[in-house]
Amino acid sequence: MLNHVTHIHPTSTQWVTFVHGAGGSYNTWFKQIKIFKTNFNILLLDLRGHGNSEGSLTLKDVKYTFEFIANDIIHLLDYLKIKQSHFVAISLGTIIVRELAQLKPEKVSSLILAGAIMKLNLRSWLLVKLGNTIKGFMPYITLYTFFAYIIMPRKNHKTSRDIFINEAKKLNQLEFVKWFGLASEVNPVLKIFRKRELPKPTLYIMGDQDAMFLPCIKKLVIQQNCFSTLVIVNNSGHVVNLDSAYFFNDTTVGFIYKNAV
Repeated sequence: MLNHVTHIHPTSTQWVTFVHGAGGSYNTWFKQIKIFKTNFNILLLDLRGHGNSEGSLTLKDVKYTFEFIANDIIHLLDYLKIKQSHFVAISLGTIIVRELAQLKPEKVSSLILAGAIMKLNLRSWLLVKLGNTIKGFMPYITLYTFFAYIIMPRKNHKTSRDIFINEAKKLNQLEFVKWFGLASEVNPVLKIFRKRELPKPTLYIMGDQDAMFLPCIKKLVIQQNCFSTLVIVNNSGHVVNLDSAYFFNDTTVGFIYKNAV
Protein backbone atom coordinates (compact mmCIF):
# COMPACT_ATOMS: atom_id res chain seq x y z
CA MET A 1 0.00 0.00 0.00
CA LEU A 2 1.30 3.45 -0.90
CA ASN A 3 2.22 5.75 1.94
CA HIS A 4 -0.49 8.40 2.16
CA VAL A 5 -2.30 10.90 4.31
CA THR A 6 -5.87 12.16 4.07
CA HIS A 7 -7.52 15.34 5.29
CA ILE A 8 -11.29 15.02 5.68
CA HIS A 9 -13.44 18.10 5.20
CA PRO A 10 -16.46 18.40 7.52
CA THR A 11 -18.96 19.10 4.72
CA SER A 12 -17.41 18.77 1.25
CA THR A 13 -18.13 15.66 -0.83
CA GLN A 14 -15.32 16.45 -3.30
CA TRP A 15 -12.04 14.53 -3.17
CA VAL A 16 -8.78 15.88 -4.57
CA THR A 17 -5.83 13.51 -5.07
CA PHE A 18 -2.31 14.90 -5.49
CA VAL A 19 0.29 12.99 -7.54
CA HIS A 20 3.89 14.20 -7.46
CA GLY A 21 6.58 13.83 -10.11
CA ALA A 22 9.58 11.50 -10.41
CA GLY A 23 11.93 11.84 -7.46
CA GLY A 24 9.43 13.83 -5.40
CA SER A 25 7.01 12.99 -2.61
CA TYR A 26 3.77 14.40 -1.31
CA ASN A 27 5.85 16.98 0.56
CA THR A 28 6.25 18.85 -2.74
CA TRP A 29 2.59 19.91 -2.38
CA PHE A 30 3.20 21.72 0.92
CA LYS A 31 2.12 25.07 -0.55
CA GLN A 32 -1.23 23.58 -1.60
CA ILE A 33 -2.28 21.64 1.49
CA LYS A 34 -3.70 24.45 3.61
CA ILE A 35 -6.04 25.98 1.04
CA PHE A 36 -7.16 22.66 -0.43
CA LYS A 37 -7.98 21.01 2.88
CA THR A 38 -10.11 24.02 3.87
CA ASN A 39 -12.21 23.48 0.73
CA PHE A 40 -12.14 19.74 -0.06
CA ASN A 41 -11.25 16.26 1.14
CA ILE A 42 -7.67 15.65 0.04
CA LEU A 43 -5.47 12.62 -0.50
CA LEU A 44 -1.69 13.00 -0.60
CA LEU A 45 0.39 9.99 -1.58
CA ASP A 46 3.96 8.90 -2.17
CA LEU A 47 4.41 6.94 -5.39
CA ARG A 48 6.05 3.52 -5.23
CA GLY A 49 9.66 3.79 -4.05
CA HIS A 50 9.28 7.52 -3.26
CA GLY A 51 9.00 9.31 0.05
CA ASN A 52 7.91 6.70 2.61
CA SER A 53 6.37 4.25 0.12
CA GLU A 54 8.10 0.92 -0.31
CA GLY A 55 9.51 0.04 -3.71
CA SER A 56 10.52 -3.24 -5.27
CA LEU A 57 13.48 -5.07 -3.80
CA THR A 58 15.01 -6.41 -7.00
CA LEU A 59 15.13 -5.43 -10.64
CA LYS A 60 13.73 -8.82 -11.66
CA ASP A 61 10.57 -9.01 -9.61
CA VAL A 62 8.48 -6.53 -11.60
CA LYS A 63 8.82 -4.08 -14.45
CA TYR A 64 7.50 -0.59 -13.88
CA THR A 65 5.02 0.60 -16.48
CA PHE A 66 2.66 3.55 -16.39
CA GLU A 67 -0.25 1.14 -16.08
CA PHE A 68 1.44 -0.64 -13.18
CA ILE A 69 2.09 2.65 -11.33
CA ALA A 70 -1.42 3.96 -12.06
CA ASN A 71 -2.88 0.77 -10.60
CA ASP A 72 -1.03 1.47 -7.34
CA ILE A 73 -3.14 4.62 -7.04
CA ILE A 74 -6.33 2.86 -8.10
CA HIS A 75 -5.81 0.24 -5.40
CA LEU A 76 -5.29 2.99 -2.82
CA LEU A 77 -8.50 4.74 -3.88
CA ASP A 78 -10.39 1.46 -3.58
CA TYR A 79 -8.86 0.80 -0.16
CA LEU A 80 -9.97 4.25 1.03
CA LYS A 81 -13.39 3.80 -0.62
CA ILE A 82 -12.93 6.93 -2.73
CA LYS A 83 -15.25 6.38 -5.67
CA GLN A 84 -14.31 9.52 -7.60
CA SER A 85 -11.71 12.26 -7.28
CA HIS A 86 -10.28 15.32 -8.94
CA PHE A 87 -6.58 14.76 -9.67
CA VAL A 88 -3.79 17.33 -9.41
CA ALA A 89 -0.47 16.15 -10.85
CA ILE A 90 2.93 17.58 -11.71
CA SER A 91 5.53 16.60 -14.32
CA LEU A 92 5.79 12.79 -14.70
CA GLY A 93 2.77 12.52 -12.42
CA THR A 94 0.67 13.99 -15.23
CA ILE A 95 1.41 10.92 -17.38
CA ILE A 96 0.46 8.62 -14.50
CA VAL A 97 -2.91 10.26 -13.82
CA ARG A 98 -3.64 10.44 -17.54
CA GLU A 99 -3.03 6.68 -17.67
CA LEU A 100 -5.27 6.23 -14.62
CA ALA A 101 -8.02 8.20 -16.35
CA GLN A 102 -7.68 5.91 -19.36
CA LEU A 103 -7.94 2.78 -17.19
CA LYS A 104 -10.69 3.95 -14.82
CA PRO A 105 -12.46 7.03 -16.21
CA GLU A 106 -15.30 6.58 -13.72
CA LYS A 107 -12.89 7.47 -10.91
CA VAL A 108 -11.98 10.85 -12.41
CA SER A 109 -13.98 14.03 -11.85
CA SER A 110 -11.42 16.33 -13.48
CA LEU A 111 -7.71 16.56 -14.23
CA ILE A 112 -5.30 19.37 -13.37
CA LEU A 113 -2.00 18.73 -15.15
CA ALA A 114 0.81 21.06 -14.08
CA GLY A 115 4.13 21.07 -15.89
CA ALA A 116 2.47 18.50 -18.11
CA ILE A 117 4.53 16.13 -20.24
CA MET A 118 2.72 15.16 -23.42
CA LYS A 119 5.65 14.93 -25.83
CA LEU A 120 9.43 14.68 -25.62
CA ASN A 121 11.19 17.26 -27.78
CA LEU A 122 14.64 16.60 -29.20
CA ARG A 123 16.45 17.96 -26.15
CA SER A 124 14.42 15.93 -23.67
CA TRP A 125 14.76 12.78 -25.78
CA LEU A 126 18.54 13.23 -25.91
CA LEU A 127 18.53 13.56 -22.12
CA VAL A 128 16.63 10.28 -21.83
CA LYS A 129 19.14 8.59 -24.14
CA LEU A 130 22.03 9.97 -22.11
CA GLY A 131 20.42 8.85 -18.88
CA ASN A 132 19.87 5.33 -20.16
CA THR A 133 23.53 5.13 -21.12
CA ILE A 134 24.98 6.16 -17.78
CA LYS A 135 22.26 5.23 -15.25
CA GLY A 136 23.94 1.93 -14.39
CA PHE A 137 27.19 3.37 -13.09
CA MET A 138 26.59 7.05 -12.27
CA PRO A 139 25.15 7.79 -8.79
CA TYR A 140 21.46 8.50 -9.37
CA ILE A 141 21.43 11.75 -7.38
CA THR A 142 24.16 13.16 -9.64
CA LEU A 143 22.11 12.33 -12.72
CA TYR A 144 18.88 13.59 -11.13
CA THR A 145 20.56 16.86 -10.13
CA PHE A 146 21.84 17.33 -13.68
CA PHE A 147 18.33 16.80 -15.07
CA ALA A 148 16.87 19.20 -12.50
CA TYR A 149 19.19 21.98 -13.68
CA ILE A 150 18.31 21.31 -17.32
CA ILE A 151 14.55 21.34 -16.70
CA MET A 152 14.59 24.15 -14.08
CA PRO A 153 17.58 26.27 -15.13
CA ARG A 154 16.76 29.81 -14.00
CA LYS A 155 17.55 31.61 -10.77
CA ASN A 156 13.87 31.93 -9.91
CA HIS A 157 13.55 28.12 -10.23
CA LYS A 158 16.10 27.55 -7.44
CA THR A 159 13.59 26.89 -4.65
CA SER A 160 11.67 24.34 -6.72
CA ARG A 161 14.87 22.76 -7.96
CA ASP A 162 16.33 22.43 -4.46
CA ILE A 163 13.13 20.93 -3.05
CA PHE A 164 12.98 18.26 -5.72
CA ILE A 165 16.67 17.39 -5.39
CA ASN A 166 16.32 17.06 -1.61
CA GLU A 167 13.22 14.86 -1.94
CA ALA A 168 15.00 12.70 -4.53
CA LYS A 169 17.61 11.79 -1.92
CA LYS A 170 14.97 9.51 -0.36
CA LEU A 171 15.16 7.28 -3.44
CA ASN A 172 17.86 4.69 -3.95
CA GLN A 173 19.85 3.61 -6.99
CA LEU A 174 17.64 0.57 -7.64
CA GLU A 175 14.40 2.55 -7.60
CA PHE A 176 15.89 5.27 -9.79
CA VAL A 177 16.92 2.72 -12.42
CA LYS A 178 13.46 1.11 -12.36
CA TRP A 179 11.70 4.45 -12.71
CA PHE A 180 14.06 5.55 -15.45
CA GLY A 181 13.02 2.40 -17.29
CA LEU A 182 9.64 4.05 -17.85
CA ALA A 183 11.36 6.22 -20.45
CA SER A 184 11.24 3.32 -22.90
CA GLU A 185 7.44 3.49 -23.06
CA VAL A 186 6.97 7.25 -22.87
CA ASN A 187 6.65 7.97 -26.58
CA PRO A 188 4.07 5.25 -27.41
CA VAL A 189 1.97 6.18 -24.38
CA LEU A 190 2.10 9.92 -25.08
CA LYS A 191 1.27 9.36 -28.74
CA ILE A 192 -2.00 7.70 -27.68
CA PHE A 193 -2.77 10.53 -25.26
CA ARG A 194 -2.22 13.16 -27.96
CA LYS A 195 -4.59 11.39 -30.32
CA ARG A 196 -7.36 10.81 -27.83
CA GLU A 197 -8.90 13.57 -25.72
CA LEU A 198 -10.63 12.24 -22.64
CA PRO A 199 -14.18 13.49 -22.03
CA LYS A 200 -13.12 14.88 -18.66
CA PRO A 201 -12.57 18.54 -17.73
CA THR A 202 -8.81 19.03 -18.02
CA LEU A 203 -6.78 22.06 -17.00
CA TYR A 204 -3.20 22.32 -18.21
CA ILE A 205 -1.39 24.86 -16.05
CA MET A 206 2.12 25.63 -17.28
CA GLY A 207 4.88 28.08 -16.48
CA ASP A 208 5.81 30.46 -19.30
CA GLN A 209 9.48 29.49 -18.70
CA ASP A 210 8.83 25.75 -19.09
CA ALA A 211 10.67 25.74 -22.41
CA MET A 212 10.97 21.97 -22.64
CA PHE A 213 7.27 21.07 -22.39
CA LEU A 214 5.09 24.18 -22.91
CA PRO A 215 5.28 24.35 -26.74
CA CYS A 216 3.72 20.90 -27.13
CA ILE A 217 0.93 21.67 -24.67
CA LYS A 218 0.04 24.84 -26.58
CA LYS A 219 -0.40 22.81 -29.78
CA LEU A 220 -2.24 20.01 -27.99
CA VAL A 221 -4.86 22.25 -26.41
CA ILE A 222 -5.61 23.83 -29.79
CA GLN A 223 -6.30 20.33 -31.13
CA GLN A 224 -8.10 19.04 -28.02
CA ASN A 225 -10.28 22.00 -27.13
CA CYS A 226 -13.55 20.27 -26.25
CA PHE A 227 -12.58 19.44 -22.68
CA SER A 228 -9.09 20.94 -22.31
CA THR A 229 -8.01 24.42 -21.19
CA LEU A 230 -4.54 25.92 -20.90
CA VAL A 231 -3.46 28.53 -18.36
CA ILE A 232 0.07 29.92 -18.71
CA VAL A 233 1.60 31.37 -15.54
CA ASN A 234 4.03 34.27 -15.87
CA ASN A 235 7.55 34.10 -14.40
CA SER A 236 7.24 30.40 -13.62
CA GLY A 237 9.07 27.29 -14.70
CA HIS A 238 8.28 23.60 -14.81
CA VAL A 239 7.21 23.26 -11.16
CA VAL A 240 4.53 25.90 -11.34
CA ASN A 241 2.79 24.88 -8.09
CA LEU A 242 5.89 26.04 -6.18
CA ASP A 243 7.06 28.88 -8.41
CA SER A 244 3.67 30.64 -8.34
CA ALA A 245 1.79 28.96 -5.51
CA TYR A 246 -0.79 31.69 -4.86
CA PHE A 247 -1.89 31.92 -8.50
CA PHE A 248 -1.77 28.14 -8.87
CA ASN A 249 -3.95 27.60 -5.81
CA ASP A 250 -6.50 30.24 -6.74
CA THR A 251 -6.80 28.95 -10.31
CA THR A 252 -7.01 25.25 -9.48
CA VAL A 253 -9.44 25.58 -6.56
CA GLY A 254 -11.72 27.63 -8.81
CA PHE A 255 -11.46 24.99 -11.55
CA ILE A 256 -12.47 22.23 -9.12
CA TYR A 257 -15.47 24.18 -7.84
CA LYS A 258 -16.53 24.78 -11.44
CA ASN A 259 -16.33 21.06 -12.17
CA ALA A 260 -17.65 19.69 -8.88
CA VAL A 261 -19.83 16.61 -9.25
